[in-house]
Amino acid sequence: MKSLRESWVRTARLTVGLLNSVTNGLTTAEGEDRAQDRNVDMLIGGQAVIEGVMMRSLSGYAVAVRQPDGEIAIKKDSLVAVTKKYPMLRFPVLRGAVVLVHSLILGIKALNFSARVSSEGEEGEPELSDWAIISTMGFAFILGIGLFVLAPLGLTNAIKHYLAPEMGNFAYNIIDGIIRAVFFFLYILAISLMDDIKRLFQYHGAEHKTVYTFEAHESLTVENARSKSTLHPRCGTSFLLFVMAVSIVVFSLIPSTAHFAIKFGARVVLLPLIAGIAYEMIRFSARHLDKGWCRTLIAPGLWLQRITTSEPDDSQLEIALVALREALVYDEVESDNAAVA
Repeated sequence: MKSLRESWVRTARLTVGLLNSVTNGLTTAEGEDRAQDRNVDMLIGGQAVIEGVMMRSLSGYAVAVRQPDGEIAIKKDSLVAVTKKYPMLRFPVLRGAVVLVHSLILGIKALNFSARVSSEGEEGEPELSDWAIISTMGFAFILGIGLFVLAPLGLTNAIKHYLAPEMGNFAYNIIDGIIRAVFFFLYILAISLMDDIKRLFQYHGAEHKTVYTFEAHESLTVENARSKSTLHPRCGTSFLLFVMAVSIVVFSLIPSTAHFAIKFGARVVLLPLIAGIAYEMIRFSARHLDKGWCRTLIAPGLWLQRITTSEPDDSQLEIALVALREALVYDEVESDNAAVA
């Protein structure tokens, strides 16, 4: 029973981590080199990992993780945007899909590092093996596909077959989208009650406070970050809601009368396109927050962040601030003199 609970907790942590991994780069200005001065048009972002935070800038990233002995382990490296190597990938929508893949790869690396470091040397708890991490991530992927794609589609199919045979494409996909959103909300709400996930959400809050401190042109200190909000309009949580809304429209292009396998496959294959469109929407909204309609558009994402972020303590803020300072080394940015797009 204990091993089953530990497996469930580990899967829940990595599932949330994978969701963050998909979106960590969507909050940064990856590939944008409009200005020679790195203190201009600088968007940063990151993700919460197990007992730590990963932060990324235009040219680098850093993962800071609290070890069982209280010390901070750091992993960092420079980043070369794929869009710099291949300018054609900078086109709107396409660039979002590219960033999505790159973010997923980087996020998984950060998760692997945090999973190992956070368990090293814990008394009575063995260090996580590569196989344990890989198998848990594989299960998390399967759980995500089954819970957020396969199950909603199956229920919608049943509703159409037994209750509304004449249902059109758009209505079909609205129901599918609503069921998917309900499943996502209930899953996040359920795991938020777990102590381990609460800590992950605290690190998520620390990440947002750190980003706000940077955007306010203030020194990256615990004192400055402490008073900032845990809710941020460019958060990956908000991005996922944009994805759900866009998917309703895009999936309407697939006939509701098509074979179940075709509809399921389309939901996987079309994900990059949906992510690219949602990417443009969230980046556009981040630059027009002074408009009332835009604040209304992002409001649901901010509401959901009241679940996915929690107030961090000073030690967690310290981790996020260390991660950002280390990431900014690659950009030679003065952290207290940075303008943001």
